[in-house]
Amino acid sequence: MIDLTLGEIAGIVGGRLVGGDPSTAVTGTVEFDSRRLTPGGLFLALPGERVDGHDFVARALDGGAAGALVAHEVDGVGGAQIVVPAVDRRETNAMALAADTDGSGAAVLTALGALARASVDRLVADHGLVVVGVTGSSGKTSTKDLIGAVLSAAGTVVAPPGSFNNEIGHPWTALRADEDTDFLVLELSARAPGNIRELAALAPPRVGVVLNVGTAHLGEFGSREVIAATKGELVEALPDAAHGGVAVLNADDDRVAAMAGRTSAEVVTVGLGGSADVRAERVRLDDEVRASFTLVTPRGESEVALRVHGEHQVGNALSAAAVGLACGMDVERVAAALGTAEAASERRMDVRVTADGITVINDSYNANPDSMRAALKSLAVMARSGGGRPRRTWAVLGEMAELGEDAVIEHDLVGRFLVRLDVSQLVVVGLGRPQRAMFQGAIQEGSWGSEAEHVATAEEAVEILDSRLEPGDIVLVKASAAVGLWSVAEHVLATRGEEK
Repeated sequence: MIDLTLGEIAGIVGGRLVGGDPSTAVTGTVEFDSRRLTPGGLFLALPGERVDGHDFVARALDGGAAGALVAHEVDGVGGAQIVVPAVDRRETNAMALAADTDGSGAAVLTALGALARASVDRLVADHGLVVVGVTGSSGKTSTKDLIGAVLSAAGTVVAPPGSFNNEIGHPWTALRADEDTDFLVLELSARAPGNIRELAALAPPRVGVVLNVGTAHLGEFGSREVIAATKGELVEALPDAAHGGVAVLNADDDRVAAMAGRTSAEVVTVGLGGSADVRAERVRLDDEVRASFTLVTPRGESEVALRVHGEHQVGNALSAAAVGLACGMDVERVAAALGTAEAASERRMDVRVTADGITVINDSYNANPDSMRAALKSLAVMARSGGGRPRRTWAVLGEMAELGEDAVIEHDLVGRFLVRLDVSQLVVVGLGRPQRAMFQGAIQEGSWGSEAEHVATAEEAVEILDSRLEPGDIVLVKASAAVGLWSVAEHVLATRGEEK
């Protein structure tokens, strides 16, 4: 964050400073978790599912915080409180306010957004900060990580940890940028129309990337058309081409490509097709489904060898390359940076090998129909790589959440799809209707006997793997984050040890 005093922060958020000196500088971080505050920081009193941040104001101030942003003054507390103005809870459709019963969360969150916007605006104007926004139905976090790796070769980058991409994570990450930051890379997620527009207003991007329009959160949106309309809010928020605005659009997704008509920014297309401005040619996959390809751009060509796993990473890498080029990097430097990029966020196509030769693909952070199919394709390709007899494959799968009325049919289709890929063994975890549909889809497509198992819990899945896994097997673990299926992958690695 830029250098600010408590008085300046109160002015920015329209708040009232109580119990503090307006000239006191905020020298630490801005945090909603009092345990993470650094001396001189600013505490955010946000309500959570179990506790209210206002109950921790005293602890934060006693621990050295310069002040706290609060929705109401906390009595009996010694230290500075900035009491922010109330807002109408109905004026925001923020996803992060499920526990906000009295509007206090909306008030503090609105103030946090105003503070982030003021800091970013100053950094852009005075220090040339470039803000990059990424959205899409799947692949946001992996692409954000690749963009961060590419831009790190050209300057200092701030990006959110993991998928911290909602109305709290967005401004919280933006406030990590300071005078020494060259690039701020942000994810923009949505579960309702208007979400991306609101996020973009907190830290206006100069470069915007739209990856795809899929079926993630279809239950909330109702249709792909509404999803496309919402994702396109990012390109509408970009400055025009004359002021440096660049929209990076996936030419292989018709709904994304059509967004070119919704922006006055320069449009750069990426994809595998010959018409894309930035494209991959001669794509090859190694034994661990790591892609190599020729990066072709209007500024020249260069060879790229990725370290991240999955053929779908090619498209993510192309988007990262286009961002690097838009930020002034040359093709060779972009290609070299892509070749050194490692998976930076946990439980996303994390490929490891046990001491006895079992390959574990932990892709359990999240799942939707598109990412599930991409992971299953990677599993099938890995099984047939290296020549010789195909390796035995296991798919340990849980629910893909938030698909609404399409949940049953989408799970059924995944069950059928993996049988067509000739995945050897399926273990479906969970007894809900969607999981039953996945299991039945596999059975009806041709899986028989013990090739498909349906269990209630992750512990039962572990028992099956413990008794039947053999050296050389490949295990994919994938489900939506709420399922917590990563415990299965972690158990296999912990009990068998990892290859040195």
